[in-house]
Amino acid sequence: MILAGDVGGTKTLLGVFERGVPRPTQVHLFRYSTTAFASFADLLAAFIRDLGAPPRFGAVALGVAGPVVGRTARLTNHTWAVDADEIAAWAGAPAALLNDLEAMAYSLDVLAHDEQVVLQEGLPQADGHAALVAAGTGLGEAALHRVDRRLVPAPSEAGHADFAARSDEEWALARMLIARYGRATVEHVLSGPGLVNLHRFTHHGESCPAVDDVDPAERPAAVTNAALAGRCGRCVAALRLFVSIYGAEAGNLALRTLATAGLYVGGGIVRHILPAIQRDATFMDAFLSKPPMDALLRRIPVRLILNADTGILGAAVHAQSLIRG
Repeated sequence: MILAGDVGGTKTLLGVFERGVPRPTQVHLFRYSTTAFASFADLLAAFIRDLGAPPRFGAVALGVAGPVVGRTARLTNHTWAVDADEIAAWAGAPAALLNDLEAMAYSLDVLAHDEQVVLQEGLPQADGHAALVAAGTGLGEAALHRVDRRLVPAPSEAGHADFAARSDEEWALARMLIARYGRATVEHVLSGPGLVNLHRFTHHGESCPAVDDVDPAERPAAVTNAALAGRCGRCVAALRLFVSIYGAEAGNLALRTLATAGLYVGGGIVRHILPAIQRDATFMDAFLSKPPMDALLRRIPVRLILNADTGILGAAVHAQSLIRG
């Protein structure tokens, strides 16, 4: 058996998997509120109680929403630190920590066709690199380098890189973000809190019945729902701006990594805003609008990931590689 996890600032998933080629089979899956536990050790204790039986794991791999340095990871949007050596000692098995996007990237080779939506077929290159971008509570990006015919994920903290404005409107947005945060990062726009920033920008600080009385944690969903239902024109503008900037950042990543094998878009938000992405060409227009490289970008396959649990699935895929024999 394999223990895999997707450890985020808002929620944590822990699952038990059976080994399988190429895709491990999920046996148990438990979802927890990260903020309900003082430490990851406390959450593991709750997991063991929920599992109801003493575990015997052949390997453990966890995707963590934060940078992994050596054998330790600290969550970017929470106070937890997670130590691979402590987990290995607890499990009596090899253990690995991965950046959350690195873990998600390991799932790409085992996704089924119905777990993806094709935005652009492109002309995939069998010897090319790939890339992954995913907006959720934060923004993550990963490059997948082609090594010995395999795609090997490389983590990044690209969500904390600077936001690149493309128009007078986006320069005004950047100025608002700088005034509020001291700098404007990509994550300040492309994330759940980023969508709220866009809502603030399009409403110019004025009230919005669709969002004003909503709990802060639910505001990104409220903005999305109001926009998709057409109940608020300024919410529609905020979501359209989000989709355009998302497409532009996906194109930036495709160029930075020369992702001729494919550019993948994951994370929780993309599934919720899928109607807005498919409604018109806003996302792909922004993706392609990068002369003189637009012809290259037209040859890059672009796929949206529908599977909500790719982080834990990818961690399980990686965990299999830790088992000898």
